[in-house]
Amino acid sequence: MVKTMKISEITLDSKDITVEGTVVKVDEPRVVNTRFGQKKVATATIEDDSGQIDLSLWEDNISLLKEGKTIEITGGYVTEWRDKLQINLPRTGKIEIK
Repeated sequence: MVKTMKISEITLDSKDITVEGTVVKVDEPRVVNTRFGQKKVATATIEDDSGQIDLSLWEDNISLLKEGKTIEITGGYVTEWRDKLQINLPRTGKIEIK
């Protein structure tokens, strides 16, 4: 059984996390150059009763999320971007709309 973390429990060292939250906002996608060519990326903010955190969304995952939806992220890892923690999703990670 995988333990679902509260957002307030997430640290920079967190790996392979499962977290559930409500989408507060989804920023407009932007195009970035990667070693795989140009890719679309957007930042979403999710919250639970303990706090908020940003979620980095790539390509097809961007259109999955809408404000007000409750989601569960499985297999995520945490990085720091612009002095804020953010959840990233590897290819093996999942976003499920609840």
